[in-house]
Amino acid sequence: MTTTGSTSPEPATPVSATPDAAITVRDLTKTFGRTRALDGFDLTVPRGQVTGFLGPNGAGKSTTIRVLLGLLRATSGTADVLGMDPWTHAVQIHHRLAYVPGDTNLWPNLTGGEAIDVLTRGERGAAHRRRREELIARFELDPTKRARTYSKGNRQKVALVAALSRDVDLYIMDEPTSGLDPLMEAIFTDEVVRLRADGRTVLLSSHILAEVEKLCDTVTIIRAGKDVESGTLAQLRHLTRSTVAATSGADTAQLAATGGVHDLVVDGDRLRFDVDDAAVHDVLPVLAQMQATSLTITPPSLEDLFLRHYGDDLAADTDGEEES
Repeated sequence: MTTTGSTSPEPATPVSATPDAAITVRDLTKTFGRTRALDGFDLTVPRGQVTGFLGPNGAGKSTTIRVLLGLLRATSGTADVLGMDPWTHAVQIHHRLAYVPGDTNLWPNLTGGEAIDVLTRGERGAAHRRRREELIARFELDPTKRARTYSKGNRQKVALVAALSRDVDLYIMDEPTSGLDPLMEAIFTDEVVRLRADGRTVLLSSHILAEVEKLCDTVTIIRAGKDVESGTLAQLRHLTRSTVAATSGADTAQLAATGGVHDLVVDGDRLRFDVDDAAVHDVLPVLAQMQATSLTITPPSLEDLFLRHYGDDLAADTDGEEES
């Protein structure tokens, strides 16, 4: 049972929402007894875009989503979802959003089709029925089977079909591809691309970095209840280093002495090093003087950005698993 502190939580009141933002969260906190799950968290989800939400287990992702859905009352801070306070206007908000949890629990005696009907109650018309049947076919779901016979992946398909068949403004997805095989993950990717093309807004919480990198316009990384990075992938890449590879038989002393160059490795005439983004323009003239050829500059991946903040934590988690 969840316990709270002695101080009654204040509702997460609507903020002056960022223009063209479907979700705006500012200085959000949530405590459970002495545990602070969210600690001054900020989040902006622009309308018509896909926003990635990254962080390891326990970072505060699920707590944030539960606050946005109106399932938890924030201790303090401000939140705006589609222009409304999620705690006091949860019913109105839920008419305009669809939610996919990471672990879908269904009514065991209902068929998959019946569960979809329950989850999409209120949706009417031939267009909805066509969309529903299209998604059932795409995700290769047998809607006649009882939910109790479904694997985790098939339960997840039910949630995806129900959410994606709804004609709403906002889609909140918490590890939506959990339990899906690679083929179904590709179908999911296609469907999110379709949502964005239609001008819909998606908040995508996922641990699959390649999925987020492929789909998302902006990314927010959360750690210990705080947002540690937020922006477009291009903006976040400016915060870390690119990898440079080249071929040159010239002396590398000047290159090694250039500010912003790190971890220079020379193997015969092959060079490899990391460079701060701000120093790339300083490095290029040096490489030109060295008559370097076969030059490639690889920007950091989302995984690089993620590991920058979580590498130590993930290593500790791995050590703990090995010891257990």
